[in-house]
Parts: sequence; C-alpha cells; structure tokens
Amino acid sequence: MNGDLRGHKKMQAYSQMLTVDEAAERMGMSVRHVRRLVSERSIPFYKVGRSVRIASSDVDAYLRALRVETLNARRGVA
Repeated sequence: MNGDLRGHKKMQAYSQMLTVDEAAERMGMSVRHVRRLVSERSIPFYKVGRSVRIASSDVDAYLRALRVETLNARRGVA
C-alpha cells in the first residue's frame, strides 16, 4: 500500500508540471520569453529527456517575486 501512495504522489507531482507553452499561457508571456527565462536560468525547470518542464509552484513563485507593492502598502497605510 505504501508503494501505491508514493506512486500516486509522483503522478500528482508530474501532473503539476507544465510544458513551456502551458507555463507561458499561465504567466501571460510569450513562449519565447519563457524559453529565455529557462536559458538564462531565471526560473527553475526540469529536463525530461529533451523536453523542459516547469513546476506550477515555480511559476507561481516567479510571478510572486515580480510583484511590486504599492507605495501605500510599503508605508503601512491601509
């Protein structure tokens, strides 16, 4: 049974892996730009054979890092 759980978690993790095209669509960027991020190693990625996969959590983290706070938020003003 324990092996079944590990297999299920692997499948769940793999299903959260995005192709470059899927990541680009999710990020609202061009495929070319996402490929540049990969080649510059600006976003974590996995090589699966000759294919590149990006974890959806890494896409989310990358987008969070790009967030710019408003001036009011930095001053502590609500």
